Amino acid sequence: MPVNLQLRHPTPGPLCLELLRQRAERLLQLEHRPRAEFSLVLIDDDEMTQANGTWRQRPEPTNVLSFPADTEPLPGVRKTGEELGDILISLDSARREARELGRTPHQHLTRLLVHGFLHLLGLDHERSDEEAATMLAREEDLCGRLCTWRTFSMTTLAVNVDHVATVRQARGSSEPDPVFAAGICELAGASGIVVHLREDRRHIQDRDVRLLRQTVKTMLNLEMATAKEIVELALELGPDLVTLVPEKRQELTTEGGLDLAANAKKIAGTITRMSAAGIPVSLFINPDEEQVQRAHDLGAACVELHTGRYCDAPDAVSREAEFALLAMAAEQAYDLDLRVHAGHGLDYRNVRPVAELETISELSIGHAIIARAVLVGLDQAVREMLALVRGQARPVV
Repeated sequence: MPVNLQLRHPTPGPLCLELLRQRAERLLQLEHRPRAEFSLVLIDDDEMTQANGTWRQRPEPTNVLSFPADTEPLPGVRKTGEELGDILISLDSARREARELGRTPHQHLTRLLVHGFLHLLGLDHERSDEEAATMLAREEDLCGRLCTWRTFSMTTLAVNVDHVATVRQARGSSEPDPVFAAGICELAGASGIVVHLREDRRHIQDRDVRLLRQTVKTMLNLEMATAKEIVELALELGPDLVTLVPEKRQELTTEGGLDLAANAKKIAGTITRMSAAGIPVSLFINPDEEQVQRAHDLGAACVELHTGRYCDAPDAVSREAEFALLAMAAEQAYDLDLRVHAGHGLDYRNVRPVAELETISELSIGHAIIARAVLVGLDQAVREMLALVRGQARPVV
């Protein structure tokens, strides 16, 4: 195995190890060393302090520490093949620096990986100003080729107001009005409004969509099935984005992503009609490699990754596995030139790791915000979620 990746941090938090492994292996290809091997060890500040004290006589934490192959092997790291050496990265320092620099954790870890790798190749920025400039230039070049750097400033928040309509429909009255609620969300900082016009009209009504098309000042995302009457309404109104979702009459809420293989003909036809009318189409899919590729092949402009399994994971191990699937699917979709959104089940406890994925441009969140609005008001609920999405607040415990 070209990259021996070890996780020795006791509480690493959400992290896609496979994404880091792929970037590390890609680094070997870019540097024309496909048969070489190196070890990447992710540790905490305490272990980094010990390593610095032992090997550099500086008992303090640093972000990255490299040991070229001509040095003594690190304890617990096995040397095999054309070994370049070992790279230690402190996840504690990396996350702290990422926040300070306005980068996502995976972006900054990639930069530290590249920095450490160049040390393995013999470069040392501490030897001279000239070598420091050379190393920085190579670091910038490799990072640009390895890592997705956001072309958008930060992840945005689109608020789904379906459940405002759910409360209204419970009494068959006119209040609360989702159209009025959408205005509050926009004034609080939301970058878009999402509504799902279901075939059974259980919450959002045709009247709501028509009024929202006239009043929304940001972006209107209409979630819908491929039912003929709703397709015709969408073509008439021209929302800023249509998101195709699966529907079952018996479900309380959307239970999973579209099956693009089974419904390819109908979905492709809808995409063709929407595209001809200048309406971009997003497909709501599970974070699956095959589904992402099919979305691209069908001509979608965007995918919305279903985050439900990540949000509903019963334990930390399962949650980290689901997070890794999200990260890999988002990276694949971005590389295919698809816009990447994500949503379903995101709340004030679990949203931050998903918002930190550099390939995701927008999160669609509804139920959690509307539920919190009952306690703190809609304006405050939106602002609290925005602070989390932007990394300006800690998750609610």
